[in-house]
Amino acid sequence: MSIWSRISEALAALAKGEGLTAVFEKLRQPPERSVAFTIAVIALSAKMAKADGQVTRNEVAAFREIFTIAPEDEAAAARVFNLARQDVAGFEEYARRIRRMFDSNAEQLSDLMEGLFYIALADGDYHTAENAFLERVAEIFGISDNAFRALRARFVPDAVPDPFTVLGVSPDMPIAEIRKQWRKLVRESHPDVMCARGLPEEAIKLSEKRLIDINRAWEEISAREQV
Repeated sequence: MSIWSRISEALAALAKGEGLTAVFEKLRQPPERSVAFTIAVIALSAKMAKADGQVTRNEVAAFREIFTIAPEDEAAAARVFNLARQDVAGFEEYARRIRRMFDSNAEQLSDLMEGLFYIALADGDYHTAENAFLERVAEIFGISDNAFRALRARFVPDAVPDPFTVLGVSPDMPIAEIRKQWRKLVRESHPDVMCARGLPEEAIKLSEKRLIDINRAWEEISAREQV
């Protein structure tokens, strides 16, 4: 059974008049974490689109890059998006429910934030409203300022990414410690590891991009050391 079929089942189980917040409560237990992750990204993307006032074709394309959607599954994805857009519950309530759904697991919540950044930057612009939205979601998720800055440094195009920020280290750290952090991030970003903690196979694009970004940051730092 595809993840989209499982999502359709989760939505069908909603009582009449229930919103997506009810789904977040029902999917708190494994093995449905990949379903929960997918619904959470769609739902918060819908709320983010509402925050900046529009959904661009690029954002839709970016979502399709993260999640492979067969034609027969488009209705399920669209229903989640529309439920979130129409739900009277605000994005902060969604974020709180999602944090509880993932039991405040920092890695899973960071994966989710990564997906939101990916979609937000799909049109090449980082709107003030999107930044405020993502900052607040990260705060509710309990993501540290350093971790949020590392994510933003990788995605926001208004400046050359600082490699130290991308790796979550400081320039005055010994190179051996920076190498240790880089290796840790590489291990954590392996597709198999990310799938094991609930990232659906359909979203493996995120792990590929993360590995490219952290390896590029390490290459730049190590090259500086050799000068």
